[in-house]
Amino acid sequence: MELVIPIPSDSESYEPNAPYTLAMGIREFAPTNLDKVHRQLKHVALRNVNPSKTLGEVLILKKLMMGKCLGNGTLDVSVTKKFGQRVQKKEEESKKKKRCSPRLLLLLRETKSRKKDSSHSKDNNSKEDIPPPNINPSNKYAYAAEYLPHSRNDKARVRKALTIFNKYYLHFFQEQYACQNNGNHLPKHLHLKKDGVKRPDLKAISKMLECNEVLFPTKIFGHLPGIDVGYQFYSRAEMVALGLHSHWLNDIDYMEQSYSKMEEFKGCTFPLAVSIVLSGQHDDDLNNSEDIVYTSRGGNNFMGNKHQEMSCGNLALKNSMEQSIPVRVVRGQACDQPPFRLYTYDGLYKVSECWPTEGFSGFDADKYHLKRLEGQPKLTSNQVQYSNGRSSRVPIKSPQLVCLDIAEGQEDMYIPVINTIDDTTITGFTYTKYNQVACNLNLPPTASGCECKGSCTNPRTCACARLNGFDFPYVRSNGGRLIEPKDVVFECGPNCGCGPGCINRISQRGMKYQLEVFRTSNRGWAVKTKDFIPSGAPVCEYIGELRRTNELDNVAENDYIFEIDCWQTMKGIGGRERRLGDVSESVSDELERADENDAEFCIDAGRVGNIARFINHSCDPNLFVQCVLSWHRDVKLARVVLFACDNIPPMQELTYDYGYELDSVVDSNGRVRMLACHCGTSDCRKR
Repeated sequence: MELVIPIPSDSESYEPNAPYTLAMGIREFAPTNLDKVHRQLKHVALRNVNPSKTLGEVLILKKLMMGKCLGNGTLDVSVTKKFGQRVQKKEEESKKKKRCSPRLLLLLRETKSRKKDSSHSKDNNSKEDIPPPNINPSNKYAYAAEYLPHSRNDKARVRKALTIFNKYYLHFFQEQYACQNNGNHLPKHLHLKKDGVKRPDLKAISKMLECNEVLFPTKIFGHLPGIDVGYQFYSRAEMVALGLHSHWLNDIDYMEQSYSKMEEFKGCTFPLAVSIVLSGQHDDDLNNSEDIVYTSRGGNNFMGNKHQEMSCGNLALKNSMEQSIPVRVVRGQACDQPPFRLYTYDGLYKVSECWPTEGFSGFDADKYHLKRLEGQPKLTSNQVQYSNGRSSRVPIKSPQLVCLDIAEGQEDMYIPVINTIDDTTITGFTYTKYNQVACNLNLPPTASGCECKGSCTNPRTCACARLNGFDFPYVRSNGGRLIEPKDVVFECGPNCGCGPGCINRISQRGMKYQLEVFRTSNRGWAVKTKDFIPSGAPVCEYIGELRRTNELDNVAENDYIFEIDCWQTMKGIGGRERRLGDVSESVSDELERADENDAEFCIDAGRVGNIARFINHSCDPNLFVQCVLSWHRDVKLARVVLFACDNIPPMQELTYDYGYELDSVVDSNGRVRMLACHCGTSDCRKR
């Protein structure tokens, strides 16, 4: 049996004619024959189906449920279950017929290279269509089915939601710091309130709820689109921002009694649990990843002097057990360095048992046994490893260690070079920590600085903060983070009265994250981090020789040239993406004579440079380029600093978008040089 549902021809989330199957959630469509289903959905096409058969539960495409316009594309959907009794009277059919709900209850996932087979056309009694094992077939929400990959747009929406959360968080962190240290001299955009005790992450959540920016504001059973098993979070607030777990404090998230009024939940007993966070703070908790014994909050409340009550989240777990509804499980782990706590999504678990017991604190508590559902990716939460110690540790010598420290002691930490692919070594390159200047290039004069003493704290009086719009672009969180990308960042320089610990000198403090150069099979050398890097943190500066662009030789053969196109980016020239702010009145008068198309200066890291020259391109990068002015105010010679655009976990490769225009690179004969992209991301442009 096969159900074909047209999808929008311009859809970015799904590809026409791609096979799809159920990931989580069943919508009861009432016992009715399929020709009535066809008339209700209008755009549904049925193939290889006997219209006289009945369909008790069907899959409804998310976009169809949301009432979006449908195009000509189609996708194949395997019906998970077919059953129902033939309705004899038309009156009964009309009473039981239901409209499509806009609730996001049915999630469809694209399968990779799924082969069509004869199982799609089997009769209603086919064994291929029975529910997964260990799940109550009488419950329409209890189907977990097989775990399937998420679409690239699902993951993009997750990243966008987290980016919004981090932006709000850093803004509120800045506001809190200003309130505590300089409340009488706040920038105009900072709103003073009496709730200064409220944490910045909680304010960020409230802001997202207020602006309807939480990714999944309505609670949903099962996997969420774009969040793979193994996805890592660095705070509970991030999970709230996505809707994966809606409580920033409670371990159990559940659907309240109010959900029972919804038509799609008729017949269910509420409350019902949707997710659990294993914080590891319960003294009775035991687990071995696949099987978990979870101790409810009774006997482990804040005071530790209360017996367990079967209500709220505890009752929700019990109801989920009785109705065979799986719950999402997120596992928390302590870390010995920032972010100090890590949360990993472990997938779906079935609550199989519940029994009362006496906890270590001497008060009654309920224990729950959770068993992980089969067919999901392998667990990774017990494989999370952070680098132990900091920069002083020496890499372990091995045959794959090409170089102990490519920086030769110039940086504050070792930068090892590892090659497990071939015998290639790095030659013809000299490491330098600072930019070298070509002999025929004169640097602009040093800018006059601010008159702050010790550290810049008052953005209303600091001359450098005035250039940034009467505000500081950084916050002190995690050693200093850029709140959001800007046209250009004005930092304090050598003529300023503040010291090296000033908040407005964050990018001048050198590398503070442990990085490693390694060899790839098809992209040459690459760079990965061995530390966690928070979003907005400076990673490294692009270092090389400052030169005039029109004096370069063999440009087509040099892959290490970085054009300083800050001015062109500020004006959005050549398809460049505009940033925040308009600083054209604050920078050098030379801008009026700047070339509208080509960057006048560049950084050539072909022979001299730093670790940034080894960072590869990606069409879906985790770093972004930020122009920074520290010693002077000429944007044509701005410093090029790479910042983290997302939270970057340890052992992940660092990448940024090179920003090449198609067919913009030519060789000495004027022929277009084809630059193939091997980043391997789902959004890869291939060039």
